[in-house]
Parts: sequence; C-alpha cells; structure tokens
Amino acid sequence: MGFALATAVDLGSLLAGWHLGHVIAKPLLMPLLVAYVIARGGAPRLLVAALLVAALLFGWGGDLALLFDAEPAFLVGMGSFAAGHVCYLVLFGKRAANPLLGGAYVLALVGTVTMLWADLPADLRIPVAGYSLLLTAMAYRASALGPRAGIGGALFLLSDTLIATGVAEWPQLPRPDFWIMATYIAAQYLLATGATSREAGVR
Repeated sequence: MGFALATAVDLGSLLAGWHLGHVIAKPLLMPLLVAYVIARGGAPRLLVAALLVAALLFGWGGDLALLFDAEPAFLVGMGSFAAGHVCYLVLFGKRAANPLLGGAYVLALVGTVTMLWADLPADLRIPVAGYSLLLTAMAYRASALGPRAGIGGALFLLSDTLIATGVAEWPQLPRPDFWIMATYIAAQYLLATGATSREAGVR
C-alpha cells in the first residue's frame, strides 16, 4: 500500500535524521491516504466522502506549510488544520458522545493552555488557544463514532500538543519530529478509517 510505504519512509527518515527523505515523503502521506480510503470503498455517501477528503486535504495543506520553519508558515499550517477539524466536526454530525470524556477533554484543554501560555510567543498565544479549543472539540466528538475514531482524535490532540511544547521551547523527547509525525499519521489514519467503518454508522 502506497500510504504504508510513504509512512515507513517518512518515519524512517526522521529516525535516521535524513531530512530530504522527510521532505519527499511527507507531502505524499495525505493524498495517498485519500486514495486508500476511496479505493477501499469506505465512504458510500457523497457528503461523507466529500467531507472526509476535504479534512484530509486540509491536513495535507498543513503538512506542506509546516515544512517551512517560519512563523507565517506555522500560522498558515495551523489555519489549514483548523479547517480540516471543522470538516471532521461536520462529518461527525450529532452523534452522542460520553459527557464524562468531554469533561476530561475540557480539563486537558484548560490545563495545557494554562501551562503553555507564558512560554508561547505573545503573538501566538491567542491563535494557539483558539486552535486548541477547536482541536479538542474535534477529538471529543470523534469518540462518538467509536473507539477507532476516538483514539484517532486523541492522537491528533497529542501530536499537536507535542508541536506546541516545541514552540514553547519546553524540553523535548529525542527525535521529537518522529513522535509528532508518528502520532499524527496514526491519528489521520484512524479518523479516516473510523469515520467510514460500520461502527460509525455510515454503511
């Protein structure tokens, strides 16, 4: 599968410190995931297919923007990912999610933003807080589709939290880009396949 191969190349390049491999493989990930989802026939309804493809392609736009190490590119990438989260939220619809889990996500959101606030660049604090709210809402609502999508939403939140701690210049794990991409790729895969599985109720 093309998506699996691109994932292996990207993560292997990050572990090996081969930047060119990451630059080549990363832009291929979301288009190949779109192709995989379409090929497996997982989105029978036109609206479901359109929203899912839009969410993944907005993720692709964010991936491309974050290849550039500059604040304007970071803001563009964050905006593209935010648009993808909106697509996911519309896709998830009005299915009921566990309110206790919602409370846990609220506590995580407030705690994370509070701890990061002073260490973030002043001009990024409000955008990051707003984006975090949207991301947390997406992660919570994803759980309404079942465990697969729910785990995907949680991993997306973890991945972007790792990015935020880097922006805040907190101590990082070894090879931080590997962990960011590993959790992000898994998140998008689980969200895409979870949103089109029987447990999501779209078949």
